[in-house]
Amino acid sequence: MLDVLHRHVVQPLVAFKRRSRHLADLRFLERTQYDSPGEVRARQLAMLRVALEHAYDTVPYYRAAWDAAGVRPEDVATLDDLARLPVLTKADIRGHNDALVSTAFDRATLRVKTTSGSTGVPLKIYLDERGAQWKTAATLRADEWSGWRRGERVAKVWGNPEYKHHGLRGRVVNAVVDRAIYLDTIQLNDDRIREFVAALRRHRPGLIFGHAHSLYLVACRLKAMKVDDLRPHGVISTAMPLHSWQRTVIEHVFGTPATNRYGCEEVSLIACECERHAGLHVAAESVLTEVEPDGRLLVTDLSNFAMPLIRYRIGDVVTTTAAPCPCGRGLPLLATVEGRDADYVLTPAGNLISGISLTENFATQIPGTAQLQIVQETRTRLLLRLVKDDQFTEASRRKIAALVLELFGPTMTVETEFVDAIAQEASGKYRFCVSHVATDHLRGLSA
Repeated sequence: MLDVLHRHVVQPLVAFKRRSRHLADLRFLERTQYDSPGEVRARQLAMLRVALEHAYDTVPYYRAAWDAAGVRPEDVATLDDLARLPVLTKADIRGHNDALVSTAFDRATLRVKTTSGSTGVPLKIYLDERGAQWKTAATLRADEWSGWRRGERVAKVWGNPEYKHHGLRGRVVNAVVDRAIYLDTIQLNDDRIREFVAALRRHRPGLIFGHAHSLYLVACRLKAMKVDDLRPHGVISTAMPLHSWQRTVIEHVFGTPATNRYGCEEVSLIACECERHAGLHVAAESVLTEVEPDGRLLVTDLSNFAMPLIRYRIGDVVTTTAAPCPCGRGLPLLATVEGRDADYVLTPAGNLISGISLTENFATQIPGTAQLQIVQETRTRLLLRLVKDDQFTEASRRKIAALVLELFGPTMTVETEFVDAIAQEASGKYRFCVSHVATDHLRGLSA
């Protein structure tokens, strides 16, 4: 009854109070997801043309870059013509951040996302409110593909919960509006997992959501604890590749198929499996995807007009498929995502810290960090490979020491190695947290 009340009363009231149109957007996206591929592409082209005109007219970076390349928005008559425009890189975003913000917006009204990025590069992204509403709708549509239904509680295995940064108001909003239960992956140990299980049994959330590695770790511990009564309607894995051996354990413990979802902070949802699990459907009404010859993904954001990201090279490698999904949706499919992968780090006390959460904390809290890779060499020794910029000072060094002490305790030592760049792997992606110590430990958990 509470779930139904929340879906049909609380959520519409909150949307009305916040002047958000995301529920109306959601109804549109639900209605059009079964359009033919041709109709989907036609809608993308119409949205793309509007985005390109806006970017050229109001974003100084694009006007200069496209003029230098000798192309104009009107030269993009088909989706294939988009390849005539230059690629946008993470270095471009860092080096031209102000020039990438549209002059059509008052910057004080925009949402700001500071993220470590998929390659350990901290980025600042501006998002307009209308774009945020549209992205929320696209995400909700994909969430329901997992079996979860809007209005049901969500349990999140996630580091550094955002609501905690907003004091009492954040806690009230989480309790009444979001109704989310958190297991913080920065402090992932058996006592916290037992507390999480108790909360799951009290509230019976319809969805369990989290990093692939974190979900796998929790599933391994629940299996060892012989906890077999948690049966959510859906499980969504995100933030890093979901390996088959992880999926097997997660699905066995929670008794429901795991839904693989792919996105990034810069553009939000990119693609997600549906209930047929035959690939990942691109959120085609929010992003347009291209794949370079070497498999690297380019994303054009069709919904964020405050800081348009056009032909943005995320740093992940993907494969596509032309085969239609048995579900009948006309949305394009990614076959596989080889993208971000982050090892855990094993603390001297024997606890595991998620690499995603760890890198997010380090890269965004250490001033002057241009790029970062964390390597665990032994159980008591960390190596930080760090590309610094001119904002790196002695205070940055002190912040590193404080973070290591806070997260790992006094027996963990850390060496900071300053480098010109973090090397790519053969796949073209970066591993921004590496720990064979933790990987060996994790593989042994499911034995």
